[in-house]
Amino acid sequence: MSPVSYQTIKLSKGKHSGPDDGACVMELASMLAGEPFTDHPASVCPVIGSFLRSYNDSIDSDRRQSLYEYASKVVGSRASAKTQQARAAHLGQWADEMERTRPTWFVLRSPLRAIGRLRRPPMDAVGTYAVHSIRKHTDRTHAAALSLVDELLAITDRDQRVSARVIAARRRALDPAP
Repeated sequence: MSPVSYQTIKLSKGKHSGPDDGACVMELASMLAGEPFTDHPASVCPVIGSFLRSYNDSIDSDRRQSLYEYASKVVGSRASAKTQQARAAHLGQWADEMERTRPTWFVLRSPLRAIGRLRRPPMDAVGTYAVHSIRKHTDRTHAAALSLVDELLAITDRDQRVSARVIAARRRALDPAP
């Protein structure tokens, strides 16, 4: 039998002891990054990782296989604490929007709802909260979840620096010339 590699592995639920047992999307990301086999790769943003770990385990096998591309997209996504906070806030807002579509009786009974109200929820909890806010996994919600990961990846330190430069340029343009 040939050795298992990132090209031959099948994504499956849960945490695995090694590639021979399978891999979740984050374990595949650790393989792609050349890191030790883990579901918490150092090169992946903890906010994005928390969402993808939970999402990987909540969807069916067919949808899970579409996460291959996201395993490679998230490698190198770890960023500053400020970026992680911005990503967590965006993820929390997305989850709140999903929660608003749920029946009231379930929202009131959900123990994860309290996490969404925290000012700074734990990085590992916000991803779980977001996944649990998805009422039913459909092709539409799957596309929304994948789009969410793309949105989270787009939130970067560079975007914040560009915004600061634009604001500084506007201020200079508005300042009267000496």
